[in-house]
Amino acid sequence: MLTILSPPHSLYYLDYSQLQCKTIVLEQNTSFIAFNLNGFHDLGEWRPYLFIPYLLMFLLSTTSNSVLIYLIVSQASLHTPMCILIGLMSLVDLCLPIFFVPNMLLSFLLNWTEISLAGCLIQMFCIHCVGTFQSTLLVWMALDRFFAICKPLYYHKFMQMPNFLKFTIFPIIRNILLITTMVSRAGKLSFCKTNEIDHCFCEHMALVQLACGDISINNLLGLLAAFLIITADCLFSTVSYFIVIASVLKSGKFHFKAINTCVTHIIVMTVAITSALIAFMSYRVRNNFSPNSRVFLSTMYLLFPSCFNPIIYGIRTKEIREQFLKFIYQMKVFPK
Repeated sequence: MLTILSPPHSLYYLDYSQLQCKTIVLEQNTSFIAFNLNGFHDLGEWRPYLFIPYLLMFLLSTTSNSVLIYLIVSQASLHTPMCILIGLMSLVDLCLPIFFVPNMLLSFLLNWTEISLAGCLIQMFCIHCVGTFQSTLLVWMALDRFFAICKPLYYHKFMQMPNFLKFTIFPIIRNILLITTMVSRAGKLSFCKTNEIDHCFCEHMALVQLACGDISINNLLGLLAAFLIITADCLFSTVSYFIVIASVLKSGKFHFKAINTCVTHIIVMTVAITSALIAFMSYRVRNNFSPNSRVFLSTMYLLFPSCFNPIIYGIRTKEIREQFLKFIYQMKVFPK
């Protein structure tokens, strides 16, 4: 008697189930290589109108910093340590918005939001590296005021370029190492949750929170960069300015200009670091911050100083202000 064996249906079902599970796992392990920057998306049809204020701020930053750099480079009388530091600050303020504002404006106006992972990491490195250099420049400017007011006999000794460069080596190495480590670590993550970045540029935690693995090390690196660079620099600068103010008051001679300059610098640094830290910490603690508020603070702590540093550190300096007025007269903007 011939017996016909039926096909092992259960085996087929088992193989199909295993194949289905493998497909799901493969999909979960697939990492996005392109993202969409959708900051301020909650504004809906009002989002394109953000193009106007951000464009005006970008033009103000570009124009004012370019003029200030031109004046400092072209006028030999401005080749002093303090003016050179202001010129470096203007160069940083000129470059920093270029890394993210044009792309953000195109996103507002034409809805061009896509960015590759490589482009996102490059933008992140440029923004954070140049941004940290901005805070380090504030330390050098505080040192200049400290030696000029508290130790005037040692000013030329310590502020000469060969000696001054000794103060710059450690902060620059610190900044580059921390930012490079932070960005390279972010580039090794797998991004499988979504490819929508709730931001207008590639901010570190805005990208990292999309990863599907453990991000505790990335979170720690971001905090280290925030506190060991920005916070440490601003605290050092603030302490230096308070020492300068105390020295002026202790001397019995009321130097309104020195005190006014120090207080102005402290206010500017306080506003900048407060905005930056609120933006950084809003990703890490429970809060009632809306995504729009977080994105606004992140753009402001980068763009706001670039717009107003030329006025605070440049035009308020007597030597630069005199050269600026001469420049305006030569351009025949105003009659003599």
